[in-house]
Amino acid sequence: MPSRNRRTWAIATAATLTATVALATPAYAAPNNNSVKKITKAVTLEGVMSHLEALQSIADEYGDRAAGRPGYEASVDYVVQQLTAAGYTPEVQQFEFDYFDENNVLQRVSPNPTSYIDGDDFLRNRFDTGSPEGTATGTLTLVDLPSANNTSGCEATDFAGFPQGNVALIQRGGCGFAVKAVNAQAAGAAAVIIMNNAGDESLVNMIGEAPGLTIPAVFTKNSVGLDLAATPGATVTVTVDYDAETRVAYNVLAETAAGNDANTVMAGAHLDSVQDGPGINDNGSGSAALLETAIQMKKVKPNNTVRFAWWGAEEEGLLGSEHYVAELSEDDAADIALYLNFDMIGSPNYFQGIYDGDNSSGTAEEGFIPEGSAQIEDVFEQYYTSIGEPFEDTDFSGRSDYGPFIAVGIPAGGLFTGAEELKSAEQAAVYGGTAGIPFDPCYHQACDDIDNLDAHALDVNADAVAAAVVTFAFDTSAVNGVRSPGKSHGAGKSTDAMKDRFAE
Repeated sequence: MPSRNRRTWAIATAATLTATVALATPAYAAPNNNSVKKITKAVTLEGVMSHLEALQSIADEYGDRAAGRPGYEASVDYVVQQLTAAGYTPEVQQFEFDYFDENNVLQRVSPNPTSYIDGDDFLRNRFDTGSPEGTATGTLTLVDLPSANNTSGCEATDFAGFPQGNVALIQRGGCGFAVKAVNAQAAGAAAVIIMNNAGDESLVNMIGEAPGLTIPAVFTKNSVGLDLAATPGATVTVTVDYDAETRVAYNVLAETAAGNDANTVMAGAHLDSVQDGPGINDNGSGSAALLETAIQMKKVKPNNTVRFAWWGAEEEGLLGSEHYVAELSEDDAADIALYLNFDMIGSPNYFQGIYDGDNSSGTAEEGFIPEGSAQIEDVFEQYYTSIGEPFEDTDFSGRSDYGPFIAVGIPAGGLFTGAEELKSAEQAAVYGGTAGIPFDPCYHQACDDIDNLDAHALDVNADAVAAAVVTFAFDTSAVNGVRSPGKSHGAGKSTDAMKDRFAE
Protein backbone atom coordinates (compact mmCIF):
# COMPACT_ATOMS: atom_id res chain seq x y z
CA MET A 1 0.00 0.00 0.00
CA PRO A 2 1.25 3.55 -0.68
CA SER A 3 3.89 5.54 1.17
CA ARG A 4 4.01 3.71 4.49
CA ASN A 5 6.70 1.05 3.91
CA ARG A 6 4.10 -1.43 2.69
CA ARG A 7 4.93 -4.10 0.15
CA THR A 8 4.12 -3.26 -3.46
CA TRP A 9 1.47 -5.41 -5.13
CA ALA A 10 1.31 -6.12 -8.85
CA ILE A 11 -1.83 -4.18 -9.75
CA ALA A 12 -4.00 -3.07 -12.60
CA THR A 13 -5.05 0.50 -11.86
CA ALA A 14 -8.72 1.36 -11.82
CA ALA A 15 -8.17 3.53 -14.89
CA THR A 16 -7.54 0.43 -16.97
CA LEU A 17 -11.05 -0.81 -16.25
CA THR A 18 -14.00 0.58 -18.18
CA ALA A 19 -16.77 2.23 -16.14
CA THR A 20 -20.03 0.55 -17.04
CA VAL A 21 -22.70 1.73 -14.61
CA ALA A 22 -24.00 5.02 -13.28
CA LEU A 23 -22.17 5.37 -9.96
CA ALA A 24 -23.69 7.02 -6.91
CA THR A 25 -21.63 9.20 -4.60
CA PRO A 26 -21.29 7.51 -1.21
CA ALA A 27 -22.47 9.12 2.00
CA TYR A 28 -19.39 10.45 3.73
CA ALA A 29 -18.42 9.07 7.11
CA ALA A 30 -18.56 11.04 10.31
CA PRO A 31 -15.17 11.42 12.00
CA ASN A 32 -16.43 9.84 15.20
CA ASN A 33 -17.75 6.50 13.92
CA ASN A 34 -15.22 4.94 16.26
CA SER A 35 -17.34 2.72 18.49
CA VAL A 36 -19.72 -0.16 17.97
CA LYS A 37 -22.73 2.01 18.80
CA LYS A 38 -21.71 4.75 16.37
CA ILE A 39 -20.62 2.58 13.45
CA THR A 40 -23.71 0.37 13.60
CA LYS A 41 -25.88 3.49 13.51
CA ALA A 42 -23.94 4.78 10.49
CA VAL A 43 -24.06 1.50 8.54
CA THR A 44 -27.70 1.40 7.47
CA LEU A 45 -29.77 -1.07 5.50
CA GLU A 46 -30.45 1.71 3.00
CA GLY A 47 -26.75 2.26 2.45
CA VAL A 48 -26.09 -1.44 1.94
CA MET A 49 -29.07 -1.77 -0.41
CA SER A 50 -27.81 1.10 -2.57
CA HIS A 51 -24.68 -0.94 -3.32
CA LEU A 52 -26.72 -4.05 -4.01
CA GLU A 53 -28.95 -2.15 -6.42
CA ALA A 54 -25.83 -1.04 -8.30
CA LEU A 55 -24.58 -4.62 -8.50
CA GLN A 56 -28.00 -5.73 -9.72
CA SER A 57 -27.87 -3.07 -12.44
CA ILE A 58 -24.50 -4.43 -13.55
CA ALA A 59 -25.87 -7.97 -13.68
CA ASP A 60 -28.91 -6.76 -15.62
CA GLU A 61 -26.64 -5.21 -18.23
CA TYR A 62 -24.13 -8.04 -18.57
CA GLY A 63 -26.03 -11.13 -17.47
CA ASP A 64 -23.83 -11.89 -14.44
CA ARG A 65 -20.83 -10.67 -12.44
CA ALA A 66 -18.65 -13.77 -12.86
CA ALA A 67 -14.85 -13.51 -12.84
CA GLY A 68 -13.33 -13.12 -16.27
CA ARG A 69 -16.47 -11.47 -17.67
CA PRO A 70 -17.46 -7.83 -18.22
CA GLY A 71 -19.91 -7.81 -15.32
CA TYR A 72 -17.13 -8.58 -12.90
CA GLU A 73 -14.94 -5.78 -14.22
CA ALA A 74 -17.90 -3.42 -13.84
CA SER A 75 -18.33 -4.61 -10.25
CA VAL A 76 -14.66 -3.85 -9.60
CA ASP A 77 -15.14 -0.39 -11.10
CA TYR A 78 -18.08 0.26 -8.81
CA VAL A 79 -16.21 -0.70 -5.64
CA VAL A 80 -13.14 1.31 -6.68
CA GLN A 81 -15.27 4.38 -7.44
CA GLN A 82 -17.09 4.18 -4.11
CA LEU A 83 -13.86 3.79 -2.16
CA THR A 84 -12.17 6.61 -4.05
CA ALA A 85 -15.10 8.96 -3.51
CA ALA A 86 -14.99 8.18 0.21
CA GLY A 87 -11.30 9.14 0.35
CA TYR A 88 -9.47 5.81 0.13
CA THR A 89 -6.70 5.00 -2.32
CA PRO A 90 -7.82 1.56 -3.51
CA GLU A 91 -5.52 -0.79 -5.34
CA VAL A 92 -6.54 -3.49 -7.78
CA GLN A 93 -4.50 -6.67 -7.66
CA GLN A 94 -4.48 -8.60 -10.92
CA PHE A 95 -4.08 -12.35 -11.35
CA GLU A 96 -4.61 -14.91 -14.09
CA PHE A 97 -6.81 -17.96 -13.80
CA ASP A 98 -8.09 -20.86 -15.86
CA TYR A 99 -11.43 -19.67 -17.17
CA PHE A 100 -14.20 -22.08 -18.08
CA ASP A 101 -17.39 -20.92 -19.73
CA GLU A 102 -19.77 -23.77 -19.08
CA ASN A 103 -22.94 -24.15 -21.17
CA ASN A 104 -23.65 -27.77 -20.35
CA VAL A 105 -27.19 -29.14 -20.36
CA LEU A 106 -28.88 -32.12 -18.75
CA GLN A 107 -32.59 -32.17 -19.41
CA ARG A 108 -35.46 -34.61 -19.39
CA VAL A 109 -37.48 -33.48 -22.39
CA SER A 110 -40.44 -35.77 -21.75
CA PRO A 111 -42.30 -36.92 -19.79
CA ASN A 112 -42.19 -34.52 -16.84
CA PRO A 113 -39.81 -31.98 -18.44
CA THR A 114 -36.99 -31.15 -16.04
CA SER A 115 -33.85 -29.06 -16.47
CA TYR A 116 -31.02 -29.94 -14.09
CA ILE A 117 -28.55 -27.35 -12.83
CA ASP A 118 -24.97 -27.49 -14.05
CA GLY A 119 -22.60 -27.48 -11.10
CA ASP A 120 -25.30 -28.29 -8.58
CA ASP A 121 -27.02 -31.36 -10.05
CA PHE A 122 -24.42 -32.53 -12.55
CA LEU A 123 -20.95 -31.88 -13.99
CA ARG A 124 -19.47 -32.48 -17.43
CA ASN A 125 -16.74 -35.09 -17.56
CA ARG A 126 -13.15 -33.97 -17.04
CA PHE A 127 -11.21 -36.98 -18.25
CA ASP A 128 -7.45 -36.66 -18.58
CA THR A 129 -7.88 -37.01 -22.34
CA GLY A 130 -10.40 -34.17 -22.47
CA SER A 131 -14.11 -33.48 -22.36
CA PRO A 132 -15.72 -34.30 -25.71
CA GLU A 133 -18.16 -31.56 -26.65
CA GLY A 134 -21.43 -32.25 -28.37
CA THR A 135 -25.15 -32.64 -27.84
CA ALA A 136 -27.41 -35.66 -28.05
CA THR A 137 -31.11 -36.19 -27.55
CA GLY A 138 -32.33 -39.75 -27.22
CA THR A 139 -34.25 -42.33 -25.25
CA LEU A 140 -32.93 -43.02 -21.76
CA THR A 141 -31.76 -46.59 -21.26
CA LEU A 142 -30.78 -47.93 -17.85
CA VAL A 143 -27.64 -50.06 -17.93
CA ASP A 144 -27.87 -52.83 -15.32
CA LEU A 145 -29.31 -50.32 -12.86
CA PRO A 146 -29.36 -50.51 -9.95
CA SER A 147 -26.51 -52.94 -9.54
CA ALA A 148 -26.02 -54.54 -6.17
CA ASN A 149 -22.25 -54.39 -6.52
CA ASN A 150 -22.13 -51.09 -8.43
CA THR A 151 -20.40 -52.62 -11.46
CA SER A 152 -22.91 -51.52 -14.11
CA GLY A 153 -21.18 -50.62 -17.35
CA CYS A 154 -17.82 -52.13 -16.47
CA GLU A 155 -18.17 -54.96 -19.00
CA ALA A 156 -19.17 -54.81 -22.65
CA THR A 157 -21.74 -57.51 -21.87
CA ASP A 158 -23.58 -55.05 -19.63
CA PHE A 159 -24.67 -53.31 -22.84
CA ALA A 160 -26.05 -56.40 -24.59
CA GLY A 161 -28.95 -55.29 -26.78
CA PHE A 162 -28.37 -51.61 -26.12
CA PRO A 163 -30.39 -49.57 -28.68
CA GLN A 164 -28.25 -47.51 -31.03
CA GLY A 165 -28.49 -43.75 -30.42
CA ASN A 166 -29.96 -44.00 -26.93
CA VAL A 167 -28.58 -42.24 -23.85
CA ALA A 168 -27.04 -44.58 -21.27
CA LEU A 169 -27.63 -44.11 -17.52
CA ILE A 170 -25.01 -46.00 -15.52
CA GLN A 171 -24.25 -46.26 -11.82
CA ARG A 172 -20.84 -45.36 -10.38
CA GLY A 173 -18.61 -48.11 -9.03
CA GLY A 174 -16.66 -51.25 -9.84
CA CYS A 175 -14.32 -49.65 -12.40
CA GLY A 176 -13.21 -46.24 -13.60
CA PHE A 177 -15.69 -43.74 -15.02
CA ALA A 178 -13.73 -43.75 -18.27
CA VAL A 179 -14.27 -47.50 -18.72
CA LYS A 180 -18.03 -47.06 -18.40
CA ALA A 181 -18.13 -44.14 -20.83
CA VAL A 182 -16.00 -45.87 -23.48
CA ASN A 183 -18.05 -49.06 -23.16
CA ALA A 184 -21.27 -47.06 -23.60
CA GLN A 185 -19.91 -45.44 -26.76
CA ALA A 186 -18.83 -48.80 -28.17
CA ALA A 187 -22.36 -50.10 -27.61
CA GLY A 188 -23.78 -47.24 -29.67
CA ALA A 189 -24.78 -44.74 -26.97
CA ALA A 190 -25.11 -41.15 -28.16
CA ALA A 191 -24.34 -39.82 -24.66
CA VAL A 192 -23.66 -41.20 -21.20
CA ILE A 193 -24.84 -40.21 -17.73
CA ILE A 194 -23.05 -41.67 -14.71
CA MET A 195 -24.85 -41.32 -11.37
CA ASN A 196 -23.30 -41.36 -7.90
CA ASN A 197 -23.83 -44.16 -5.41
CA ALA A 198 -26.86 -44.51 -3.17
CA GLY A 199 -27.25 -41.54 -0.85
CA ASP A 200 -24.20 -39.74 -2.21
CA GLU A 201 -25.10 -36.18 -3.20
CA SER A 202 -21.54 -35.11 -4.01
CA LEU A 203 -20.31 -34.28 -7.49
CA VAL A 204 -16.89 -35.59 -8.50
CA ASN A 205 -14.83 -35.13 -11.60
CA MET A 206 -14.54 -38.08 -13.93
CA ILE A 207 -10.87 -38.98 -13.80
CA GLY A 208 -8.59 -41.16 -15.88
CA GLU A 209 -7.99 -41.45 -19.60
CA ALA A 210 -10.85 -42.16 -21.99
CA PRO A 211 -9.04 -42.68 -25.31
CA GLY A 212 -11.27 -42.42 -28.33
CA LEU A 213 -14.26 -41.07 -26.44
CA THR A 214 -16.27 -38.68 -28.64
CA ILE A 215 -19.72 -38.61 -27.02
CA PRO A 216 -20.81 -36.13 -24.30
CA ALA A 217 -20.63 -37.55 -20.79
CA VAL A 218 -21.83 -36.08 -17.50
CA PHE A 219 -21.85 -37.11 -13.83
CA THR A 220 -24.86 -36.58 -11.52
CA LYS A 221 -25.54 -36.70 -7.82
CA ASN A 222 -27.47 -39.78 -6.71
CA SER A 223 -30.85 -38.06 -6.35
CA VAL A 224 -30.70 -36.77 -9.94
CA GLY A 225 -29.81 -40.23 -11.23
CA LEU A 226 -32.71 -41.73 -9.31
CA ASP A 227 -35.06 -39.09 -10.70
CA LEU A 228 -33.98 -39.97 -14.22
CA ALA A 229 -34.12 -43.70 -13.52
CA ALA A 230 -37.74 -43.32 -12.44
CA THR A 231 -38.65 -42.60 -16.08
CA PRO A 232 -36.89 -45.24 -18.21
CA GLY A 233 -37.71 -44.63 -21.84
CA ALA A 234 -37.87 -40.88 -21.27
CA THR A 235 -36.39 -38.54 -23.86
CA VAL A 236 -33.34 -36.75 -22.50
CA THR A 237 -30.83 -34.25 -23.80
CA VAL A 238 -27.16 -34.18 -22.80
CA THR A 239 -24.96 -31.30 -23.96
CA VAL A 240 -21.30 -30.66 -23.18
CA ASP A 241 -20.29 -27.18 -24.32
CA TYR A 242 -17.55 -25.07 -22.75
CA ASP A 243 -14.67 -22.69 -23.40
CA ALA A 244 -11.33 -23.04 -21.63
CA GLU A 245 -8.73 -20.28 -21.67
CA THR A 246 -6.61 -18.07 -19.43
CA ARG A 247 -8.25 -14.84 -18.29
CA VAL A 248 -7.57 -12.08 -15.78
CA ALA A 249 -9.46 -11.38 -12.56
CA TYR A 250 -8.94 -8.77 -9.84
CA ASN A 251 -8.90 -8.27 -6.09
CA VAL A 252 -9.72 -4.81 -4.73
CA LEU A 253 -7.84 -3.70 -1.60
CA ALA A 254 -8.08 -0.53 0.49
CA GLU A 255 -6.95 0.35 3.97
CA THR A 256 -7.17 3.00 6.62
CA ALA A 257 -4.61 5.81 6.59
CA ALA A 258 -4.02 5.43 10.32
CA GLY A 259 -3.15 2.37 12.37
CA ASN A 260 -0.38 -0.03 13.29
CA ASP A 261 0.76 -1.78 10.11
CA ALA A 262 2.40 -4.53 12.16
CA ASN A 263 -0.99 -5.48 13.60
CA THR A 264 -3.29 -5.26 10.58
CA VAL A 265 -6.91 -6.35 10.76
CA MET A 266 -8.23 -7.70 7.47
CA ALA A 267 -11.88 -8.05 6.44
CA GLY A 268 -12.95 -9.52 3.12
CA ALA A 269 -15.82 -10.66 0.93
CA HIS A 270 -15.85 -12.17 -2.54
CA LEU A 271 -17.17 -9.84 -5.24
CA ASP A 272 -17.79 -12.31 -8.06
CA SER A 273 -20.99 -14.19 -8.85
CA VAL A 274 -21.41 -17.54 -10.54
CA GLN A 275 -21.88 -17.54 -14.29
CA ASP A 276 -25.37 -16.63 -15.49
CA GLY A 277 -26.48 -15.26 -12.13
CA PRO A 278 -26.43 -11.78 -10.52
CA GLY A 279 -25.03 -13.10 -7.22
CA ILE A 280 -26.83 -10.62 -4.98
CA ASN A 281 -26.93 -12.75 -1.84
CA ASP A 282 -23.87 -14.74 -2.95
CA ASN A 283 -22.02 -12.56 -2.46
CA GLY A 284 -23.27 -9.09 -3.11
CA SER A 285 -24.58 -9.12 0.46
CA GLY A 286 -21.17 -9.52 2.08
CA SER A 287 -19.48 -7.22 -0.44
CA ALA A 288 -22.05 -4.45 0.06
CA ALA A 289 -21.96 -4.60 3.86
CA LEU A 290 -18.16 -4.50 3.82
CA LEU A 291 -18.15 -1.58 1.39
CA GLU A 292 -20.57 0.45 3.49
CA THR A 293 -18.52 -0.32 6.60
CA ALA A 294 -15.36 0.88 4.88
CA ILE A 295 -17.08 4.08 3.72
CA GLN A 296 -18.42 4.84 7.19
CA MET A 297 -15.00 4.16 8.80
CA LYS A 298 -12.94 6.34 6.48
CA LYS A 299 -12.45 9.17 8.97
CA VAL A 300 -11.89 6.88 11.94
CA LYS A 301 -8.31 6.74 13.23
CA PRO A 302 -7.97 3.19 14.54
CA ASN A 303 -5.13 1.80 16.62
CA ASN A 304 -4.62 -1.00 14.09
CA THR A 305 -4.52 -0.71 10.33
CA VAL A 306 -7.72 -2.06 8.80
CA ARG A 307 -7.38 -3.55 5.32
CA PHE A 308 -10.56 -4.25 3.37
CA ALA A 309 -10.57 -6.78 0.52
CA TRP A 310 -13.01 -7.73 -2.23
CA TRP A 311 -11.90 -11.03 -3.73
CA GLY A 312 -12.15 -12.19 -7.31
CA ALA A 313 -12.82 -15.71 -8.62
CA GLU A 314 -13.98 -17.18 -5.31
CA GLU A 315 -16.56 -19.13 -7.26
CA GLU A 316 -13.72 -20.67 -9.29
CA GLY A 317 -12.08 -22.06 -6.15
CA LEU A 318 -11.06 -19.21 -3.78
CA LEU A 319 -8.57 -18.07 -6.40
CA GLY A 320 -8.40 -14.39 -5.48
CA SER A 321 -7.74 -14.92 -1.79
CA GLU A 322 -5.35 -17.77 -2.57
CA HIS A 323 -3.38 -15.48 -4.88
CA TYR A 324 -3.26 -12.73 -2.28
CA VAL A 325 -2.02 -15.01 0.50
CA ALA A 326 0.50 -16.73 -1.78
CA GLU A 327 2.01 -13.35 -2.66
CA LEU A 328 2.56 -12.42 1.02
CA SER A 329 6.07 -12.64 2.41
CA GLU A 330 6.51 -14.23 5.83
CA ASP A 331 6.72 -10.75 7.36
CA ASP A 332 3.58 -9.62 5.53
CA ALA A 333 1.65 -12.63 6.81
CA ALA A 334 2.96 -12.10 10.35
CA ASP A 335 1.65 -8.53 10.26
CA ILE A 336 -1.94 -9.72 9.78
CA ALA A 337 -3.50 -10.08 13.23
CA LEU A 338 -6.70 -11.71 11.99
CA TYR A 339 -9.02 -12.08 9.03
CA LEU A 340 -12.82 -11.63 8.99
CA ASN A 341 -14.87 -13.17 6.18
CA PHE A 342 -18.39 -12.30 5.08
CA ASP A 343 -19.93 -14.60 2.47
CA MET A 344 -23.74 -14.65 2.17
CA ILE A 345 -25.22 -12.63 5.04
CA GLY A 346 -28.77 -12.01 3.81
CA SER A 347 -30.15 -15.43 2.86
CA PRO A 348 -33.94 -15.30 2.36
CA ASN A 349 -34.60 -18.34 4.61
CA TYR A 350 -31.68 -17.51 6.86
CA PHE A 351 -30.07 -18.75 10.01
CA GLN A 352 -27.39 -16.65 11.71
CA GLY A 353 -24.21 -18.68 11.61
CA ILE A 354 -20.86 -17.79 13.14
CA TYR A 355 -17.79 -19.70 11.98
CA ASP A 356 -17.05 -22.24 14.71
CA GLY A 357 -13.68 -20.88 15.79
CA ASP A 358 -13.50 -22.97 18.97
CA ASN A 359 -14.62 -26.13 17.14
CA SER A 360 -17.28 -26.71 19.78
CA SER A 361 -19.35 -28.54 17.16
CA GLY A 362 -16.42 -30.84 16.34
CA THR A 363 -16.61 -30.37 12.58
CA ALA A 364 -12.94 -29.48 12.00
CA GLU A 365 -9.89 -31.71 12.28
CA GLU A 366 -7.52 -31.14 15.19
CA GLY A 367 -5.04 -28.37 14.40
CA PHE A 368 -7.09 -27.08 11.47
CA ILE A 369 -8.23 -23.86 13.18
CA PRO A 370 -5.54 -21.32 14.21
CA GLU A 371 -5.40 -20.11 17.79
CA GLY A 372 -7.27 -16.86 18.27
CA SER A 373 -10.17 -17.90 16.05
CA ALA A 374 -12.25 -18.83 19.11
CA GLN A 375 -11.92 -15.29 20.42
CA ILE A 376 -13.13 -13.91 17.07
CA GLU A 377 -16.18 -16.16 17.38
CA ASP A 378 -16.72 -14.74 20.88
CA VAL A 379 -16.93 -11.19 19.52
CA PHE A 380 -19.75 -12.09 17.14
CA GLU A 381 -21.55 -14.10 19.81
CA GLN A 382 -21.37 -11.22 22.27
CA TYR A 383 -22.63 -8.80 19.64
CA TYR A 384 -25.66 -10.93 18.77
CA THR A 385 -26.35 -11.39 22.47
CA SER A 386 -26.14 -7.65 23.09
CA ILE A 387 -28.90 -6.97 20.54
CA GLY A 388 -31.04 -9.97 21.46
CA GLU A 389 -30.51 -11.90 18.23
CA PRO A 390 -30.18 -15.72 18.04
CA PHE A 391 -27.12 -17.36 16.55
CA GLU A 392 -25.45 -20.73 16.14
CA ASP A 393 -22.22 -22.34 14.99
CA THR A 394 -21.57 -22.90 11.32
CA ASP A 395 -18.85 -25.17 9.91
CA PHE A 396 -15.37 -23.71 9.82
CA SER A 397 -14.34 -25.94 6.94
CA GLY A 398 -12.33 -23.67 4.63
CA ARG A 399 -15.20 -23.40 2.14
CA SER A 400 -14.86 -19.62 1.65
CA ASP A 401 -12.06 -17.05 1.40
CA TYR A 402 -10.87 -17.48 4.98
CA GLY A 403 -9.47 -20.86 3.89
CA PRO A 404 -6.14 -19.56 2.52
CA PHE A 405 -5.64 -17.42 5.66
CA ILE A 406 -6.13 -20.19 8.20
CA ALA A 407 -3.91 -22.40 6.04
CA VAL A 408 -0.97 -20.15 6.94
CA GLY A 409 -1.95 -19.83 10.60
CA ILE A 410 -3.83 -16.51 10.56
CA PRO A 411 -6.80 -16.51 12.99
CA ALA A 412 -10.12 -16.02 11.23
CA GLY A 413 -13.84 -15.79 11.73
CA GLY A 414 -16.97 -14.51 10.10
CA LEU A 415 -20.64 -14.90 9.31
CA PHE A 416 -22.80 -17.08 7.07
CA THR A 417 -26.59 -17.23 6.72
CA GLY A 418 -26.91 -20.41 4.68
CA ALA A 419 -26.82 -21.71 1.11
CA GLU A 420 -28.18 -24.96 -0.35
CA GLU A 421 -28.68 -26.88 2.91
CA LEU A 422 -32.22 -27.38 4.21
CA LYS A 423 -33.54 -25.44 7.16
CA SER A 424 -34.56 -27.62 10.09
CA ALA A 425 -37.78 -27.35 12.03
CA GLU A 426 -35.76 -26.30 15.07
CA GLN A 427 -34.12 -23.48 13.11
CA ALA A 428 -37.46 -22.33 11.72
CA ALA A 429 -38.76 -22.10 15.29
CA VAL A 430 -35.83 -19.86 16.24
CA TYR A 431 -35.39 -17.69 13.15
CA GLY A 432 -38.73 -17.95 11.37
CA GLY A 433 -38.85 -18.93 7.72
CA THR A 434 -39.71 -22.32 6.28
CA ALA A 435 -38.39 -25.68 7.38
CA GLY A 436 -37.47 -28.27 4.79
CA ILE A 437 -36.32 -25.87 2.07
CA PRO A 438 -32.86 -24.39 1.51
CA PHE A 439 -31.64 -21.36 3.40
CA ASP A 440 -31.17 -19.84 -0.05
CA PRO A 441 -33.42 -21.53 -2.62
CA CYS A 442 -31.76 -19.42 -5.34
CA TYR A 443 -28.20 -20.37 -4.41
CA HIS A 444 -26.02 -20.26 -7.56
CA GLN A 445 -29.03 -19.60 -9.75
CA ALA A 446 -30.32 -16.78 -11.93
CA CYS A 447 -32.95 -15.94 -9.30
CA ASP A 448 -30.27 -14.81 -6.81
CA ASP A 449 -31.32 -11.23 -7.47
CA ILE A 450 -32.25 -8.14 -5.48
CA ASP A 451 -35.42 -9.86 -4.27
CA ASN A 452 -33.50 -12.87 -2.95
CA LEU A 453 -32.72 -11.34 0.45
CA ASP A 454 -34.16 -11.18 3.93
CA ALA A 455 -34.06 -7.52 4.97
CA HIS A 456 -33.88 -8.28 8.68
CA ALA A 457 -30.97 -10.70 8.31
CA LEU A 458 -29.11 -8.30 6.03
CA ASP A 459 -29.66 -5.37 8.41
CA VAL A 460 -28.58 -7.30 11.50
CA ASN A 461 -25.56 -8.85 9.85
CA ALA A 462 -24.35 -5.67 8.16
CA ASP A 463 -24.23 -4.19 11.67
CA ALA A 464 -22.43 -7.30 12.93
CA VAL A 465 -19.83 -6.82 10.17
CA ALA A 466 -19.30 -3.20 11.21
CA ALA A 467 -19.24 -4.05 14.93
CA ALA A 468 -16.55 -6.70 14.55
CA VAL A 469 -14.39 -4.60 12.25
CA VAL A 470 -14.41 -1.55 14.52
CA THR A 471 -13.86 -3.69 17.63
CA PHE A 472 -10.69 -5.24 16.27
CA ALA A 473 -9.62 -1.98 14.65
CA PHE A 474 -8.99 -0.70 18.15
CA ASP A 475 -7.96 -3.84 20.03
CA THR A 476 -6.90 -7.35 19.00
CA SER A 477 -5.51 -8.33 22.40
CA ALA A 478 -8.10 -11.06 22.96
CA VAL A 479 -6.96 -12.71 19.73
CA ASN A 480 -3.19 -12.25 19.66
CA GLY A 481 -2.22 -10.52 22.90
CA VAL A 482 -1.23 -7.28 21.15
CA ARG A 483 -2.49 -4.39 23.27
CA SER A 484 -3.17 -1.00 21.77
CA PRO A 485 -2.27 2.26 23.52
CA GLY A 486 -4.80 4.79 24.75
CA LYS A 487 -8.57 4.62 24.94
CA SER A 488 -10.03 1.70 23.05
CA HIS A 489 -13.17 3.53 21.85
CA GLY A 490 -15.42 0.69 22.85
CA ALA A 491 -13.01 -2.14 22.10
CA GLY A 492 -11.83 -3.42 25.47
CA LYS A 493 -9.05 -5.69 26.59
CA SER A 494 -10.85 -9.00 26.57
CA THR A 495 -13.98 -10.64 25.30
CA ASP A 496 -15.25 -10.81 28.90
CA ALA A 497 -16.06 -7.10 28.63
CA MET A 498 -17.84 -7.41 25.29
CA LYS A 499 -21.37 -6.85 26.55
CA ASP A 500 -20.39 -3.54 28.15
CA ARG A 501 -18.44 -2.56 25.07
CA PHE A 502 -21.38 -3.10 22.74
CA ALA A 503 -23.67 -1.15 25.05
CA GLU A 504 -21.55 2.01 24.79
